[in-house]
Amino acid sequence: MGERIIKRAGGDRARVGALAGMVCIVANVLLCAAKAAVGVMSGSVSIVADALNNLSDASSNIVSVLGFKLASRPADPEHPYGHGRYEYLSGLAVAVLVLLVAVELIKSSIDKIVNPTQVEFSLALVAVLTLSILVKCWMAAFNRSLGNKIDSETLIATAQDSTNDCIATGAVLLSAVVARVTSLQLDAWAGLAVGAYIAWSGVELLRDTVDPLLGSAPDPKLVAHIRSKIMSYPGVLGTHDLMVHDYGPGRQFASAHVEMAAETNPMDSHDVLDNIEQAFKDEDGLIVTLHYDPIVTDDPAVTDMRNRIDAIAKEIDPRLSIHDLRTVPGPTHTNVIFDCLRPEDMQLSSDELKSELARRVVKEYPQAVAKITVDDDYVSACQ
Repeated sequence: MGERIIKRAGGDRARVGALAGMVCIVANVLLCAAKAAVGVMSGSVSIVADALNNLSDASSNIVSVLGFKLASRPADPEHPYGHGRYEYLSGLAVAVLVLLVAVELIKSSIDKIVNPTQVEFSLALVAVLTLSILVKCWMAAFNRSLGNKIDSETLIATAQDSTNDCIATGAVLLSAVVARVTSLQLDAWAGLAVGAYIAWSGVELLRDTVDPLLGSAPDPKLVAHIRSKIMSYPGVLGTHDLMVHDYGPGRQFASAHVEMAAETNPMDSHDVLDNIEQAFKDEDGLIVTLHYDPIVTDDPAVTDMRNRIDAIAKEIDPRLSIHDLRTVPGPTHTNVIFDCLRPEDMQLSSDELKSELARRVVKEYPQAVAKITVDDDYVSACQ
């Protein structure tokens, strides 16, 4: 059905998300009605709670549909990068609703433990709960498949919620069967265990949806792809200072510095950078802005110094690298100017790193005055 949804939506991710949400709304409302009826008749707090969980799921689906609709709005003067982060906000709302359901389920289960009541077993109870498990397993696979295909955290969160429901309903069914066979009343305890599990899952969902809103590091695969693509073009000697900004699914922007030979005609180098930027836009849907860094390549002394200082930096930490090295010779000393890329989780602070690196450079080149700029790595602490 996922392929039919995508085909019907014409590949438009907002329509795909909205149609998926509508399917889930219908399924959750029907499950809620069936469980509520059986739960009230049997006197099972866990089944009634499970029915309310489905009602909450339907509310979450409505939020998701609204999020996709708002996220698809085009850019305007007040929001020049579009409204894509609405989708992250809808995922956040789903996570909060999951947590609220967990809290209510835990409260009702504790009340049932303190004031136990008999649960009436029936074939209708078994049939409804079994059907619910099957439907929720399908919904989990359905939403996860679509979420992965259109890169939607909202649908992936909905898939996880459906997986939680499978486990919750399974526990309710198991407790009902155990009560029938052994007369051991586990209904309230099952509800408590399920509530705790849903709460834990809600916290995980909350973290996953808050991260992109706070500006989490980009996917390492995307970082590696950007770097390798830039380096694949003729004349490119290196790239650094990569930054990726996420304004919602399909709305990512990146910038980077690209090192090219200073001796090459600047117009030719600029043409290569234009081609790289256009390739990212056409092939990846990614807006990339590249800064040209000219590197002297026909001076053996500067080249040797660049390689040696880079090796000195790696003696401090193998992850360190230098770039943009240039020299300004004078009658009594030579200014050696360069940048050093520092991993975010490095023990040495920026000032400590600058001091230690300058000390080692001067030891190697006594006439040098090291002028160092320490850059932080904005893409990942492990890059």
